[in-house]
Amino acid sequence: MKEYFGGCHCGKVKYKFSSNDSVEIWKCNCSICKMSDYEHLFIHHNDFQILEGDNLLNEYSFGAKKAKHLFCKNCGIKSFYQPRSHPDSYSINLRCVEEPPEVKNVVYFDGKNEY
Repeated sequence: MKEYFGGCHCGKVKYKFSSNDSVEIWKCNCSICKMSDYEHLFIHHNDFQILEGDNLLNEYSFGAKKAKHLFCKNCGIKSFYQPRSHPDSYSINLRCVEEPPEVKNVVYFDGKNEY
């Protein structure tokens, strides 16, 4: 396991997490993921820590209201959130990670029709 760092565009929300250096990501076709081209890297809650900006996170939910989309109040970027598909993990947007792990596999998930 290696330690990685990520955050939002303005840098006010920062976090770290532990992960293998070769990972699987998901690409989802639901309305919000498709629009933002989100690359899901699922990290267990115990392997994730917010370093700065917890007070700047704004929550948004839609549809079934089970996912908790977290956006930086300052720049509007969703760099991680609580997905409904993985209740024990956060979904980190791989595009928001500094020096991200290598992607070994991409799973295409039909979130548009699955839930």
